[in-house]
Amino acid sequence: MKRRQLIGYGLTGAASTAALTACAQSTAPTATGDGEALPTVRWKMATSWPKSLDTLYGAAEIVCDRIAAMTNGRFTIEPYAGGEIVPGLQVLDAVQDGTVECGHSAAYYYVGKSPALAFGTTVPFGLNAQQQNSWLYHGGGLEAMQKLYATFNAINFPAGNTGVQMGGWFNKEINTAADLQGLKMRIPGLGGKVMAKLGVNVQNLPGSEIFLALERGAIDAAEWVGPYDDEKLGLQKAADFYYYPGWWEPGPSFDMMINMDAWTSLPPTYQDVIKTACVESNTSTLAKYDAVNGAALQSLVGAGVQLKPFSDEILAAAEKAAFEIYEENAAQDAAFKEIYDQWKAFRESVYGWNRLNELGFAGFANKGA
Repeated sequence: MKRRQLIGYGLTGAASTAALTACAQSTAPTATGDGEALPTVRWKMATSWPKSLDTLYGAAEIVCDRIAAMTNGRFTIEPYAGGEIVPGLQVLDAVQDGTVECGHSAAYYYVGKSPALAFGTTVPFGLNAQQQNSWLYHGGGLEAMQKLYATFNAINFPAGNTGVQMGGWFNKEINTAADLQGLKMRIPGLGGKVMAKLGVNVQNLPGSEIFLALERGAIDAAEWVGPYDDEKLGLQKAADFYYYPGWWEPGPSFDMMINMDAWTSLPPTYQDVIKTACVESNTSTLAKYDAVNGAALQSLVGAGVQLKPFSDEILAAAEKAAFEIYEENAAQDAAFKEIYDQWKAFRESVYGWNRLNELGFAGFANKGA
């Protein structure tokens, strides 16, 4: 990865500069070997996650802990759970207007600002985690997303990935596309747009509100992440049927979002420290999910949860609806079209390669498993 290439696109925002100045205090700077002054900096990070999730909230903590460690405590960031500073689905808004210097969230929560933001997290029938990282780091994806984020007075860096998610919790069996009609389901991003096209009444709730909504019948179904996180939220106590795969989230990235004025105020050394910490969080979080989800799935099944695959009919209908939505958005939104055209070409290329090597190996290795 080219270190300077990831800095992205500059954007000024005088309105937020004053608000940030009080939060990012500098004292007696030290200096690097090349004479660069290193001030003492204190930031706040709003997140979209409950503290009970040591995976998602833990991804934010990795970033903050590594930044402090690599700067000997001169640059520290204090993370806050969703709702402590701003609601969990308003993190980008808080970063954009300078309420906080940075946040940790999912770009697809903000498709109301721009549907193209979904590509920064994941889109239905898109890229798995390995492919998503490849697109972001070496396929032009991060540059494209940073250009888009700049229009919201922010810059982003991937800082976490869950891998392929589960298909969510349902209070009844879903066998055909017709069974989705009228269903009330918590599902964000373009996955929600696809479900809406299939007749679902889509809700967007932060993680901390899902259990009660599902338990009390305010919603009929909900997707969150996967076995480990879902079990921690207690979703198995609110619905019996657990579906797979999560076709709308094949490899979702989570972003560290930084106010552009706060970013440009940092010395280059601190900017590089942030990039390094985010890469570590991105790698470590994905590895942790793969390490913990298997045991959590066994625990859920042992407790009586019924695993169900989505039917081919549902998957085919969802895929058709997804690409119809992409083409419609591309025809109406220049920013979406710019990213979609580039992303689509990358997807076709990497799918062709992985169909040969990854699927060829997996097909043999999983025989009889």
